[in-house]
Amino acid sequence: MSDTRNPLFQPHSLGTLALPNRIVMPPMTRSRASQPGDVPNALMAEYYAQRAGAGLIISEGTWVSPLGKGYAWTPGIHSPAQVEGWRKVTSAVHAAGGRIFAQLWHVGRLSHVSLLGGQAPVSSSAIRANGVNVFVAEHDGTPGFVQASQPRALTVEEIHGIVDEFRQAARNAMAAGFDGVELHAANGYLVNQFIDSGANGRTDAYGGSLDNRLRFLREVAQALIEGTGSKDRVGIRLAPLTTLNGCVDADPETTYTAAAKWLGEIGVGYIHIAEADWDDAPHMPVAFKQRLRQVYPGTLIYAGKYTADRAQAALDEGWADLIAFGRPFVANPDLPERLRTGATLTPHDRDTLFGGGARGLTDYPRLTAKAA
Repeated sequence: MSDTRNPLFQPHSLGTLALPNRIVMPPMTRSRASQPGDVPNALMAEYYAQRAGAGLIISEGTWVSPLGKGYAWTPGIHSPAQVEGWRKVTSAVHAAGGRIFAQLWHVGRLSHVSLLGGQAPVSSSAIRANGVNVFVAEHDGTPGFVQASQPRALTVEEIHGIVDEFRQAARNAMAAGFDGVELHAANGYLVNQFIDSGANGRTDAYGGSLDNRLRFLREVAQALIEGTGSKDRVGIRLAPLTTLNGCVDADPETTYTAAAKWLGEIGVGYIHIAEADWDDAPHMPVAFKQRLRQVYPGTLIYAGKYTADRAQAALDEGWADLIAFGRPFVANPDLPERLRTGATLTPHDRDTLFGGGARGLTDYPRLTAKAA
């Protein structure tokens, strides 16, 4: 039953998809896919099903093609085995009463030759993400972090090929039973490497002017609409002010307002804004958020160290429709109920975030278990 006193627990319509509350579980890399083949598995299905109380779950990033992979043990949605693995996940979530979108991911330059069969990563430009590490598996199978490799610039023909890969990934996601897809266009990954001026040194139709730098985003978004068969089933994740993974834009408010305006014109189901959330991160002014609301009429999701009180204020002020809670969902599978009752949140174990088994993934207690 919805709580009429707090908008966080009121229902929301995302196109034809009815969400029972405004709480979103955002994409979080956990690196638990089965090897070989980076296949989603029963452990992942249990993990997501435990969190089906969210109004909407967005899966961890799932790469659309082998060259789009950037971290060890992350799942893909490219092979038949991967699609079948994801079908187990979506079936478990739906059986638990939840709704789940697949986040589609191409990391671009944020990869390493060891993850790509010896090939160099690709990007908008041959600009290395200096000082940025990616998660790899050593020869003996132990995890570790290494500097991202030097990328090469994509040709125009290759860009068109990646757009096709996103279209097929959207088709694969729907075949796997997802309720929709989210494009990862944030946090320094491939789409972001085209958008942000500091990462895009191209001089052709995909670089230079703002319109050109947004071209790849537009083409991929259209491909996802075609692949899912519905505008309502497509979301876009953007990160206007983050400098994560080396992507910086000279005029982010102008750039991302233009992106949001165009996404509103084509009618995608939602925009998911990832706010910078580290200790000394740049602040995203409310005026900027209100400007995005003015140009984009669809559902707006915000993520970035939100508490229940901050979430309620954002919804009350009207510039957000849904609020995503990242780290709290790691250790609190029943997070919506904890937020509703004001219960204490369990802290997550940083050492079990990436790789491993059930420990730190599916063994966190629910409120009922703790009470018992």
